[in-house]
Amino acid sequence: MSQEITTNGCKTNGHTNGHSAISETFLFSSESVGEGHPDKMCDQISDAVLDAYLRQDPESKIACETATKSGLIVVFGEITSTASVDLDSVIRETVKKIGYDDHTKGIDYKNCEVLIKMDKQSHEIASGVHVNKNIEDIGAGDQGLMFGYATDETDECMPLTVVLSRKLNEKMAELRRDGTFWWARPDSKTQVTCEYHFKDGAAIPVRVHTIVVSIQHSDDVELDFLRNEIMEKVIKVEIPEKYLDTKTVYHINPCGKFVLGGPACDAGLTGRKIIVDTYGGWGGHGGGAFSGKDPTKVDRSAAYAARWVAKSLVVSELCKRCLVQVSYAIGIAEPLSITVFTYGTSQKSQKELVNIIKNNFDLRPGIIIRDLDLKKPIYQSTSVYGHFGRVDFPWEVPKHLIF
Repeated sequence: MSQEITTNGCKTNGHTNGHSAISETFLFSSESVGEGHPDKMCDQISDAVLDAYLRQDPESKIACETATKSGLIVVFGEITSTASVDLDSVIRETVKKIGYDDHTKGIDYKNCEVLIKMDKQSHEIASGVHVNKNIEDIGAGDQGLMFGYATDETDECMPLTVVLSRKLNEKMAELRRDGTFWWARPDSKTQVTCEYHFKDGAAIPVRVHTIVVSIQHSDDVELDFLRNEIMEKVIKVEIPEKYLDTKTVYHINPCGKFVLGGPACDAGLTGRKIIVDTYGGWGGHGGGAFSGKDPTKVDRSAAYAARWVAKSLVVSELCKRCLVQVSYAIGIAEPLSITVFTYGTSQKSQKELVNIIKNNFDLRPGIIIRDLDLKKPIYQSTSVYGHFGRVDFPWEVPKHLIF
């Protein structure tokens, strides 16, 4: 017989047929932040600096950090390059593109204060990592561990919570730029909670439980009008109807007015949105940020490669979802370890899957850079709406695996 059980407020379907198998549902949330969020603004500036150098000198070595608060932008770090870049112009143009063109919005690209402090990369690191080395011998730019995650629950091989929260932010930015949302300003955050259940280890989304949207706005718009516009032109457009029901909860600007935004009300820093940048809390994260780092920094390039591996495994139907970890030592080319977890969704053993990875992927940093073409100035576009699950990046093109 079948029975309905409730655990922590969520329905579960229990079946008593001599076994105690219960497939219970659970709630999981992921968030996204818009282009004008102070942390995201810093990510975009750091990656704009990286791209500017790579356009002139693909061998540039960059570690660029950005901080912002109250009309001030500070850019600092290490650069070794033959390129000559007007950093002040790059920084201001990035802020302009985001939409901060008046101090009443949070910062003004025209007259904000910009401080720059960039030194050369340590010669000890340079000599140990890349100087006078063949591509296959280039060492990792630092020690660390990186993760890649993939799941078959969406076409993007990304968690549904991540996909939906990002789509809401992208749509709001689109409507702000084309004038439909004349009242909208650059700073925004979204959050989507979905109800899931596990089926033999695979994550199966059932419905959208809660949607949270906070968007900065001018003082000339009524809150009720704003909420209706977000509901009709963003949520109902971007969230598939099949996931919405009468119990779905909506919180649109739940705190009320959100006029003061951006760096005027919140400090920003590069690399402070690493979960937003990756898998929204699913899988794992080694802790290293991406933006502002050239691809010899494995925090970035190996995380891209790990996603490439994970997505390839899922697309090849070797598993329904998986988490891939790689780790490195500074100056050493070969990864110290490769591990894959499939949550019980694969017929292959851990050893078999690791062997498949080793036979199909070369995860030495120099080879990753070559195979994913990572010397191109592609990084500013990665710095908003996530580094994964988007078709315009090479690590999102699954590899045909031989096994």
